[in-house]
Amino acid sequence: MKERISTEYDLLAVTGPTASGKTLLAAFIASRLGGEIISADSRQVYRNMNIGTGKDYDDYVIDGKSIPYHLVDIVHPGVKYNVFEYQRDFISAYNDLKARGVFPVVCGGSGLYIDSIITGYRMYEVPPDANMRSALEKKSMAELTSILSTYKKLHNKTDLDSKKRLIRAIEIEHYQSSGKKQVSRFPALKVLVTAIGLDRETRRRRISERLKLRLAGGMIDEVKKLLTDGVSSETLIYYGLEYKYITLYLMGRLSYEEMTCELETAIHQYAKRQMTWFRGMERKGTVIHWIDGDLPLHKKAEQVIGLL
Repeated sequence: MKERISTEYDLLAVTGPTASGKTLLAAFIASRLGGEIISADSRQVYRNMNIGTGKDYDDYVIDGKSIPYHLVDIVHPGVKYNVFEYQRDFISAYNDLKARGVFPVVCGGSGLYIDSIITGYRMYEVPPDANMRSALEKKSMAELTSILSTYKKLHNKTDLDSKKRLIRAIEIEHYQSSGKKQVSRFPALKVLVTAIGLDRETRRRRISERLKLRLAGGMIDEVKKLLTDGVSSETLIYYGLEYKYITLYLMGRLSYEEMTCELETAIHQYAKRQMTWFRGMERKGTVIHWIDGDLPLHKKAEQVIGLL
């Protein structure tokens, strides 16, 4: 039954670590409020990357009714989608929902994307530099790493995962050093931020169980098809986690046992990084209302709706 709410908030955000049940909760709440979902997941934007990114389309069906969602399946694999583009696409979806009188429910675990909405990051777009890319393509990974180190200290190890990442990182640093900045404007929004909390052992158990289900459900075949369809192994490794380790397995660089073990460890580490990010948001002043993940779905939804 649709509930009537009068709220001071422009939107609701439902976040939390991976495998915490965000999508189902967000969809359930949206069904009660007559709302729609705007995804805040950095990998679910990609088409044909379904199992590995956990799109879980069935979670959007509540009481037999499909809850509309946005910013899922919007770009092809291989496109380097970033937070600047996310802000642009988010505002477009947000304005559409507001124009139709629909309450937006943001759902996702990409802390950077969530944070960019809440705090209104002022981003500047870095356009591609074809000439620079062409010149850098001829260099080795070691040479590219050396070039990047002249711009900044290499704290972000993900920049070093592949040649494409290195080249893009150099391109961004070079552009920033030039002083040319195309700043984006992002409106100030009043966001109610909620997150599903799980104790460490429950979170680890859910991650392990979900990984087994995804592997049994065709995740390796999904990666095989992406490779067959022309998505490069380097690109899939760039996307990390499931796509990285399964690609390494399909390339013969990891055994099945090594792949599953290393992937499971990497997902646990990712969940820990997510929690670190959320705690960092709180330290910087964002109020996050933590919801007990062990509660039944309707109880979690009641708590969240009660905060609105």
